[in-house]
Amino acid sequence: MKKILFAIFTSLCLISTFAYANPQIDNAYQNKQSNVQVQGSGKVLKVLSDDNNGSRHQRFILKLPSNLTVLVAHNIDLSNKIKDLKAGDNVEFYGEYEWNNKGGVLHWTHKDPRGKHKDGWLKHNGIVYK
Repeated sequence: MKKILFAIFTSLCLISTFAYANPQIDNAYQNKQSNVQVQGSGKVLKVLSDDNNGSRHQRFILKLPSNLTVLVAHNIDLSNKIKDLKAGDNVEFYGEYEWNNKGGVLHWTHKDPRGKHKDGWLKHNGIVYK
């Protein structure tokens, strides 16, 4: 019985790991693709200063389960800024991936006020920012 329970537990852990793995981003990075709608999660590696030129963006670097890093550029003119964000925090996301040789950029993590782009979001400490 213990072996069966262990097998079930291990399977559930693997399923949850794959559910938050980011094969779309890993594939897009390897193939140098952009404009790819992605969903997943990662750990905050570093919180950067906000970009206040033009549309303001909260910026931070996420480390994905594959060890790839992506820059998150979250428009804080269209969405609320994530409060109390710090290195080591887990962030779930839905947005658009843009390739670059450093790992890429994740943006469109908010609602599109014009309704022409898929709405994105970020989730931190149980709060969804869109």
